[in-house]
Amino acid sequence: MAQDLSSLYLGLIGSSIAGLATGLGALPVLFIRRITPNVQGVMLGFGAGVMLAATSFSLIIPGLESAAILNPSPLYGGVSVTFGIFLGSVFLWSSHNFFPHEHFFKGREGADISNLKRVWLFILAITIHNFPEGLAVGVGLGGEDISNGIALAIGIALQNIPEGLVVALSLVAENYTKRQAILIGFLTGLAEPIGGLIGAATVSVSGTILPIAMGFAAGAMLFVISDEIIPESNRLGYEKAGTIGLLVGFVLMMFLDVVIG
Repeated sequence: MAQDLSSLYLGLIGSSIAGLATGLGALPVLFIRRITPNVQGVMLGFGAGVMLAATSFSLIIPGLESAAILNPSPLYGGVSVTFGIFLGSVFLWSSHNFFPHEHFFKGREGADISNLKRVWLFILAITIHNFPEGLAVGVGLGGEDISNGIALAIGIALQNIPEGLVVALSLVAENYTKRQAILIGFLTGLAEPIGGLIGAATVSVSGTILPIAMGFAAGAMLFVISDEIIPESNRLGYEKAGTIGLLVGFVLMMFLDVVIG
């Protein structure tokens, strides 16, 4: 019981720090009026790179290793993690189709609720994006290798900082005040500790769930990378800037995982 509570606290604290970074990243909007599309592409690509490396090194590989401890058969590990990946992807796909939300560049998606204010549609979109990040941190810290979860939490927090600035600047460009943009940054970060608690609680129930849970978090983040971040970083033809950011983010997260995890 004490160990389960410890895992829950770690998941909550780690994902809260990662979520808080989104709001902190929005603070420079008080002093910065705009950034060039190239810089914005680099920032979005950086987030995609961190998430991609975290998916590979902090979720899928540890998930396969956890499965090998439970059952030495490679087939068991492959099936468990693969099932989790597809489950996480379907969950995010369903969330996008069910929850009404609006992206800054892709437009409105999900259920049509015409009387919902546009700002709430933006908040829901960013919340759907942030939830799997918190889930991943919770699963990582609730698992057997806490150092791996710490590296994951640091990486997600680092990528949330430029992401928070991009979101805040986009809101200001949509005629929201700087105060509203910062507040929304902090509000959307609340999705991460919720995901962190759910992730840590899930893996603390039984060790047999860990490979599937890690696969689930990986699948959810892969969906976000492919469906949202990369298309947004490439939207104006700044693919090279997005690619540079992705490479830097990927290498940084890989380095963190090797050194800390």
